Parts: sequence; structure tokens; C-alpha cells
Amino acid sequence: MKAIVPFKKEGAKSRLSRLLTRVEREELALRMLNDVLVALSRSEVDEVEILTTGDADELMEEQELKKAVTEVRSDSRGLNEALNAAIAEQEQPVLILMADIPLVTPESINKMIERTEDVVVAPGRKGGTNALLLRKPSLFSVSYYGISCIEHLNIARMCNLTYGIHDSFFMSIDIDEVDDLTELLIHGLGSYSALYLDEIGVHLHANKGSEVHAEVVR
Repeated sequence: MKAIVPFKKEGAKSRLSRLLTRVEREELALRMLNDVLVALSRSEVDEVEILTTGDADELMEEQELKKAVTEVRSDSRGLNEALNAAIAEQEQPVLILMADIPLVTPESINKMIERTEDVVVAPGRKGGTNALLLRKPSLFSVSYYGISCIEHLNIARMCNLTYGIHDSFFMSIDIDEVDDLTELLIHGLGSYSALYLDEIGVHLHANKGSEVHAEVVR
């Protein structure tokens, strides 16, 4: 099984800008990628390719990446175009895993790749596609953005491919908004991402009132 991880560092995670600087957002993106790669390295996945919009050689200089990545490929095109070009070349099953799901575990990956459907979608909490298993990748075209989990199921149906939904809490948490950091700080103890947030002074704060509400503060 091969995994493809799309990754963008330059100007990453702009919706976190009210809390983090550009440099911090880019570093957090890299730390989240490392968390995803650690999970993949401990799973049943055999090959890992990073598909980046940046400089592949520069990214490969990162020490943690060298341990877990088979290949880093640079493609400056949009996400859909770059991924469709990549999967068109694949004859073996492919798992597309987003780089901003730092809570993903080896167990959640293994359970997904054990599924037998042609297309398996792991939705994000807001309707995106955080992981996508394609057993016949050359017969499929991805369509990310918007409520892409439904779009991918519809594409599978139109292509006469069997399909299913993989329900996983750890795969569903993608980090885009400041509020998303709450889940990372609660459930990501010891992860590269959570440790980095602690380093730069980002923590949870509980407002006590009629109910306890955790919010991210700095």
C-alpha cells in the first residue's frame, strides 16, 4: 500500500493568523506533517510519498522526513490537478492522507486500509475528506474543497466503484481554525504538534461559569 501526503508549507494555515505568526503557522504545518508520518511509519503502509507545492529537496532535508518518506515530489499545480496526475500513474492501491490531521494513529490507518471497498472516505468534521483510500486509483478523479466527502462518494458511484465511509475520530480532526487547536491540545499529548504549541505559549484555558468551556489562549 502506498500513501500520498499532500503538503503545503509556504503561507500555511492562514486561518490561524489571529493567534500565530506566519513563521509559527509554517512550523506548525511541518510538525503536523511529522505526526502524520510517524503514524504512517508504524502502520501497514509500505511507501510514503509527499506531494509538496514547495522545494522537494529543501523539504527532504528535514531530519524526521528522511526516516519515514520514500519520495518527495514537487508540484506547483492546484491540489486536485496535482493529485489526479499522481494517482493516474498508480497501479497499486493508494491512500491519500492529509498532512493536517496530527491525531491520526497507526491503528486508524490500518483499520482503513483493511476495508475492501474500491473507494473509502474518512470525512473531516466539516465535510472535507481527510483520508481517501483508492483501490483502483487510475479509475478515479479526486475533487477536494467544499463538502468533498460527499463529492467523492458520488464520483465512486458514477464510476461504478464500490464505496464506503470510514468513521474515525482521530482522522476527522483537521487543524484549520483556532478552535480546532482545542482537540489537538486535549488529545495530542506528546505529539510534535502539541509540543510545539506548548513551546510557543499556546495553551488551553477553562472559563468557569454555568459550564466549563475550554478555549485556546496565548
